[in-house]
Amino acid sequence: MAEDYLAWVRQACPDEIRGRGLGFGGGSKSRMPGQAFEDWFTACLERGFTVPSWPREYGGAGLDQANVERLKRAMREVGAPPPLSGAGPTMLGSTLLELGTEDQKSRHLPPIARGERSWCQGYSEPGAGSDLASLRTRAEDDGDFYRVNGSKIWTSGAHRADWIFCLVRTDMEAPKQRGISFLLFALDTPGVTVRNFDMIHGGSEFCEVFFTDVIVPKADLVGQQNDGWSIAKRLLQFERDSVSQGEFLPRGGSLPDVLKRYAPDDPSARDTVARLEIDHAAFALTRRRAVQESREGGTGTFVTSAFKMLSSELESRKLEAIVAMMGAQGLGWSGDGFDAEELASTRKWLLSKGYLIAGGSSEVQRNVIAKRVLGLPD
Repeated sequence: MAEDYLAWVRQACPDEIRGRGLGFGGGSKSRMPGQAFEDWFTACLERGFTVPSWPREYGGAGLDQANVERLKRAMREVGAPPPLSGAGPTMLGSTLLELGTEDQKSRHLPPIARGERSWCQGYSEPGAGSDLASLRTRAEDDGDFYRVNGSKIWTSGAHRADWIFCLVRTDMEAPKQRGISFLLFALDTPGVTVRNFDMIHGGSEFCEVFFTDVIVPKADLVGQQNDGWSIAKRLLQFERDSVSQGEFLPRGGSLPDVLKRYAPDDPSARDTVARLEIDHAAFALTRRRAVQESREGGTGTFVTSAFKMLSSELESRKLEAIVAMMGAQGLGWSGDGFDAEELASTRKWLLSKGYLIAGGSSEVQRNVIAKRVLGLPD
């Protein structure tokens, strides 16, 4: 029952971490944001709530989708932060549960659930972004291993990740989508180099990753050789679903609070806030309806493209409105003339521009929706 989750969250989540936007991506290179958060994480881990939909044998709670949604709503109502986030629990884990071998599940899933191992996504390359199937990073057969050479770019969080799930070309002569395989390997493997670079909002989450004769055991080939494209597409559906739930988006503050503080007498600002609040409510109800209508109670297929596109565009519009209502206070980068919330809002607004591209640009999502959801001709 929803009331049971709500009572538990209220009891287990320390007051000092509520509503502060804290997070933990797991792994050996990240620290939890304080003892109170660690207490909350431990309480969730004991109940399988770090990955609540996963089977118990892999560290989850075995909850169906309806109960996962109830648990998340309880956390949102209390202001409790998600105990665990990142590409491991939201993307790779779900993919391995469907398509991985039992050996891969037992080796990789429990460390993710315990927050011990973090992952990044090795998809895009300098010459293969929206046209991902043009990737050139290659993996050559070397007996019981693959030898990987090439590079990836826009690899979010690679400098903090322990492992990477990576698309590689295993047949250089096959048509683009038919010669790709899906590999898993540790980023401390000899021959891997990670470089992160500065972004427009002042952070450095995006990275370049270079591979020089990297040895990868064939036991960490997911699915069949040269069939990685189908696995990659399924993982992208999980990614888009997680983005649509706000797993990776830079969240802005409360629109009514910003309006009250900066533009209480501006009718245009009030109209903008009202429209955005209505759109967010409609989006939330649509997501809830989609979960209820799903016969299997899980992540949908191509409809996730609609959710990803709408969520990233709505959040970008929201942050745009916040900065606009702040006026000159929305232009701050540093200095005593701006408080911490104002500086954070400006940087989140800048960061949000990248989320119209990351996970598949809005243009790509519209193409998927047109072809796969609406059935329109090419």
